Amino acid sequence: MTETPNLTYIKELAAGSDAFEQKIISIIKREFPEELHEFLDNYTAKSFSKAAENVHKLKHKIGMMGFEKGYQTAIDFEEGLKNNDTSLYSEFMLILESIEYFLKTL
Repeated sequence: MTETPNLTYIKELAAGSDAFEQKIISIIKREFPEELHEFLDNYTAKSFSKAAENVHKLKHKIGMMGFEKGYQTAIDFEEGLKNNDTSLYSEFMLILESIEYFLKTL
């Protein structure tokens, strides 16, 4: 994986407003761990249709964290899960783990 999390998109979205930027970061820091936990619970329980719904939510945060290829991976993984295809799990988890670590450093 060559992509790394960054705040480029959020900074562009904020257009110089530090308050807006901090609000977006705060929302992501609050929601991401909850969504990750719910995804892992559903995936572990082999509830792949529910896990696909979780991936759908997470993919937007993946995009906001600067992952272009990772965003596409999330789209592909979401579609795969709908067909019980889990082949992209490891790649998807690497993306989530890097975001999780990045958010802890903010």
